[in-house]
Amino acid sequence: MRIGQAPLLQPVETGYGEDLRGTTMLISASRAATLKLANQLEAAVPGDPVLLRGAEPFDLSAALAVGDPALDLANPMKGPFKALALDWEDNARAALELARIAGILPAFLVEPEGAGEPVSIAIADLAAFSDPSRLRIVTRANLPVAASEDAQIIAFRNAADMREHVALVIGRRDGDRVPLVRLHSECLTGDVLASRKCDCGPQLGGALAAMADEAAQGGWGVLLYMRQEGRGIGLINKLRAYRLQDQGFDTVDANTRLGLPDEARDFPTAVRMLELLGIDSVRLLTNNPAKVAALEAHRITVTERVPHALPDNPHNAHYLATKRDRAGHLLP
Repeated sequence: MRIGQAPLLQPVETGYGEDLRGTTMLISASRAATLKLANQLEAAVPGDPVLLRGAEPFDLSAALAVGDPALDLANPMKGPFKALALDWEDNARAALELARIAGILPAFLVEPEGAGEPVSIAIADLAAFSDPSRLRIVTRANLPVAASEDAQIIAFRNAADMREHVALVIGRRDGDRVPLVRLHSECLTGDVLASRKCDCGPQLGGALAAMADEAAQGGWGVLLYMRQEGRGIGLINKLRAYRLQDQGFDTVDANTRLGLPDEARDFPTAVRMLELLGIDSVRLLTNNPAKVAALEAHRITVTERVPHALPDNPHNAHYLATKRDRAGHLLP
């Protein structure tokens, strides 16, 4: 792709062809730090994109080893690298953000040989991918679920990126009762496969049960199921983070080593979903004060934070402790 007047950028993860190679790469500053480049002036600012050159041109295999820290143990000898001056920083930052949205590694070959015709993108196009005002209700249907036979599912879609979010409404809407609301980010491993590395599956089941209890007492509940796997970094990158956790890093440091934010969830889209449902006040089922602040910053009144702590297990105890100690979750 080509962003504005910047050089052609080939995402390392989606490149193909034995003759594809380049002399320079674009990576994140946090990844540059793990490659021992932080002491070089051009790579010293955390969060900034970094342009680097190696001793030899990068083919796809070498570029992937540079971009993916989960492969560091298998490829310990890399470099030496030189950080270069970057005079298209805004374009580079947009490229890294587009990679996060796409769920791929934030690593690019710059002006590589053997690349195809680039797709041109403007920096302004980035805003369209995250513009919640383009979200619409597409359809709705009754959906009896195990927790409650009195439930309705409502599907939303954003024309810019075609992600599909859903809301599950349990119970009958009552204008005099503030709904119990849960913002739940998609988690294939936890919600579907019952992974014990996280608490997502139990949280989902617990939220539905709480909403069913609410409905039985004349209230109602709304589960917003958001398509933002891995808190916004995507499924593949989440699994890369799992691999890094197996190497001893906690969930925050694993994301940082990948060059990705620990928190990239799309709260404005959740607000837009509530607006389309005609909801401006909620009792929020969460342990995360940041969710409360995010909704209130966008004119949703949180009348109560309802705790949602569940027992840990030997596989997720460290994960939950990291949530508490490093991400500010209100957990015991």
